[in-house]
Amino acid sequence: MKNNVFIHHSSIVDEGATIGQGTKVWHFSHVMSGAKIGENCSFGQNVYIGNVTIGNNVKVQNNVSIYDRVEIESDVFCGPSCVFTNVINPRSEVIRKDEYLSTKVKKGVTIGANATIVCGVTLGEYSFIGAGAVISKDTIPYSLNVGVPAKQIGWMSKIGEKMTFDSSGKYICPTSNETYVLEDNKISLKE
Repeated sequence: MKNNVFIHHSSIVDEGATIGQGTKVWHFSHVMSGAKIGENCSFGQNVYIGNVTIGNNVKVQNNVSIYDRVEIESDVFCGPSCVFTNVINPRSEVIRKDEYLSTKVKKGVTIGANATIVCGVTLGEYSFIGAGAVISKDTIPYSLNVGVPAKQIGWMSKIGEKMTFDSSGKYICPTSNETYVLEDNKISLKE
């Protein structure tokens, strides 16, 4: 274990990859040479990490591939077998490596098991993607998105509580005691 980094003996980390302190890479995973991974992350079994940037405290469950042009900020949760794509119109006989689209996963996002994130979108801060959802457009910060194709059906707090707003557009989280305000389809957090 170097710099408090754990790499399971069955995993491969290519020379040149950067991995922050306290990060764990579990069984049968592969980290490419251009990967930049933050501190205190956890990558489950059978995870592929391309030439991407990943923030701190990111949890990636089993069977997830994070392809080139995906950027993941801190405190993100990627559920088991969720899928990122990088080409909008793939064909086996057409090489499109110069056409990869960027996908941005902002701070605090949760992506449920088996959800698919179509390339070229931005998942807003603390948005919550339900299991099995297919995201083909940007999500609003704190939004709850489910279905195929995904639609916003509500709002989620920073700690993952479904928010119901009162008539004045306020919600006080019973767990964190934080106050959220909904105005013009945007959430603000009051200190």
